[in-house]
Amino acid sequence: MVLTALRGGVAFLTRLPVGSDEASWEVFRRTPVAFTLVGYLVGALAALPLLLPVPVSTAAALYLATLYLLTGVAHADGLADVGDAAAVHGDAERRLSVLKDSQTGVGGALALCLCLVALGLGALGVAGTLPRTAFALALAAEVGAKTGMATLVCTGESAHEGMGSALLDANDAASLLPNAVALLPLLLVAPALGTAGVVAAALSPVAAALFVGRWGDEHLGGVSGDVLGAANELGRVVGVHAGVVAWTLF
Repeated sequence: MVLTALRGGVAFLTRLPVGSDEASWEVFRRTPVAFTLVGYLVGALAALPLLLPVPVSTAAALYLATLYLLTGVAHADGLADVGDAAAVHGDAERRLSVLKDSQTGVGGALALCLCLVALGLGALGVAGTLPRTAFALALAAEVGAKTGMATLVCTGESAHEGMGSALLDANDAASLLPNAVALLPLLLVAPALGTAGVVAAALSPVAAALFVGRWGDEHLGGVSGDVLGAANELGRVVGVHAGVVAWTLF
């Protein structure tokens, strides 16, 4: 069951050619822990360039390139849509209509650009640490970002019918426990890799996701697939910066 959910999660959250079918999608959408498990896979693969003996700027650039080659642009598109909706004045119905518009406006372009710049700067900070610490921080930030998505899936109310509702309507808060358990391996190795940094990188994206989810509740009437994508992108940014700051200070 877990392997099937993981296959469905990899197909949904990445561009890796694992193949997908209705059965794996059904199991995945009812197994939120798969988000966190896919975070381990994506985070480890994306962080590999940070282990290379190359300049810091090169390692950071390779990390970004690997990350988006693995994950594609679906979540970034969600962030852009949320940025457009945030820039609109009006009620939830008006914002939802903008959210569903395929064209990207100024709000979406600004949100996406700021996110990418912030992630790039965070990647430079991560790459400037020790190689094994850099790997651990990038891994933890990705696991945290995916756990943030899972948290919204388990606790949020769907804003409208669609991909988001297919995930949210199938789960509740009881599904949070497996996600917490899935974080334990990362937290257990933290003492050998910079405890404060790894813990901050893993947990701060969850807080960021809850903030994004609350915004969705207040301005859209709930959580949508785009809100989940925005939580992933913003959570990753918060994770890498929080990880570097905590590692530096503590």
